[in-house]
Amino acid sequence: MLYPVGFKKEDFQKSIVGVASTWSMVTPCNMHIDQLAREAAKGVDQAGGKSIIFNTITVSDGISMGTEGMKYSLVSREVIADSIETVAACEGFDGLVAIGGCDKNMPACMIALARLNRPSVFAYGGTILPGCLNHRNVDIVSIFEAVGEHSNGKISDQELEEVESCAIPGPGSCGGMYTANTMASAIEALGMSLPNSSAQAAISKEKQGDCASAGAAAVELIKKGIRPLDIMTKQAFENAMTVVIALGGSTNAVLHLLAIAHAAGIKLKLDDWTRIGKKVPVLADLKPSGRHVMWELVQIGGIMPLMKMLLDEGLLHGDCLTVSGKTLKANLASVKPYPKGQTIIHEFADPIKEESHLVILYGNLAPEGAVAKISGKEGLKFEGKARVFESEEKALRAILDDKVKKRDVIVIRYEGPKGGPGMREMLAPTSAIMGKGLGKDVALITDGRFSGGSHGFVIGHVTPEAFVGGPIALIKNGDTIQIDGEKKVISLKISNAEMALRRKNWKEPKPRYSKGVLAKYAKQVSSASLGAVTD
Repeated sequence: MLYPVGFKKEDFQKSIVGVASTWSMVTPCNMHIDQLAREAAKGVDQAGGKSIIFNTITVSDGISMGTEGMKYSLVSREVIADSIETVAACEGFDGLVAIGGCDKNMPACMIALARLNRPSVFAYGGTILPGCLNHRNVDIVSIFEAVGEHSNGKISDQELEEVESCAIPGPGSCGGMYTANTMASAIEALGMSLPNSSAQAAISKEKQGDCASAGAAAVELIKKGIRPLDIMTKQAFENAMTVVIALGGSTNAVLHLLAIAHAAGIKLKLDDWTRIGKKVPVLADLKPSGRHVMWELVQIGGIMPLMKMLLDEGLLHGDCLTVSGKTLKANLASVKPYPKGQTIIHEFADPIKEESHLVILYGNLAPEGAVAKISGKEGLKFEGKARVFESEEKALRAILDDKVKKRDVIVIRYEGPKGGPGMREMLAPTSAIMGKGLGKDVALITDGRFSGGSHGFVIGHVTPEAFVGGPIALIKNGDTIQIDGEKKVISLKISNAEMALRRKNWKEPKPRYSKGVLAKYAKQVSSASLGAVTD
């Protein structure tokens, strides 16, 4: 069976390394990964191993955003993890290289590598280059926000089309500190990708070299007997969380790191984000709430100088092992500081925000927790009247039709892991809010989640979710909702007696799907507060 796929007699004495490719032409994030997989395979072969490339699926969040199709996005994380585990375990690979380029397939790769626990390296597909319009950088979120501006009469049909036609110039993951670049940075800080893998352009010699080096590193890890669970310790996860916070990363990192930790047998909790967040400032002025894109950070050295800053400040565990075979401290030993005059990464004396922008809220509206993304630019507190919507589509229509007013708290429910099912990202509504100029004047809460491109006063992952009778299911139009980012509290201002009466009268809705992958997912998936895992 193996001779016809390229094996020679001597190859049967070598370590076999599976190269998991997430190549697909459904999204620019992954359209080049077949080429990177071949580079990784060369790296394996040249290091004395024998490579076998295999494929898995990927989906496009950007294309499916705001549609029923987006319900499959988070589900795809589980499908991809299961498929990589299935192939690698079935074929008996000695080690693995996994290459991911979009935000679900990256944590999916990591979940699979943790489950398999065979010597493995993750390689990032790389960031996209920014588009350019009228001498300014534009990207995927520019398009969503332009839709809101167009709806508000601020730009013409032609201006909207100009943004649309140039925002995505070629291969690579969405260009801000959105979920893909956030997770790439987190995985590097976790120790599971080679130094600087997170900060390279998708189409570059550096990225090709990174993938070839990943292949060679996997062979070396086999020789040394170093496995993923030797690397993915609790301290390593704390390093990943620290870097995510310092970069101003996506709320999805909370969900995905909880899921990866679950696969690795590490007890990571929502409250760990609060503990780490109290001592780690936001230092990166990156989109969506900041000014710069990932490509600009690549040009000044990527995240390694930032990690060196964090290490020197005592905020990283330097003795954690990495896939280079060295400790994190050793990897960073010769790293030079950022060039003087750069404006992307702030000094500790001048942070963007003194504590984490990822704020875990509790209260009678979220007794099991919710995840807020509060950069501080929107303020730290909000109080308003609830405007309740039973789906993302209805909320978006109301925003675009000017039915949402200042001081409203938009509530989008039945979008959780079970209720959606699939926990859709609310990029369309949040971008419409920003495009309408309401970013500082309304808040949005949901049991769904947010794209890494979302910004504004937004709170997601509200648990328990509406479908299982969580308090978010009991909100009525006009109820007062208070959000306090300093005290980390989210409250529905009704009496306990009224809450009890509403709960008594609430009825669980019928599942939206009775067959297929969404139905299976809804039956198996855990709460978002546990990472929305299915095993």
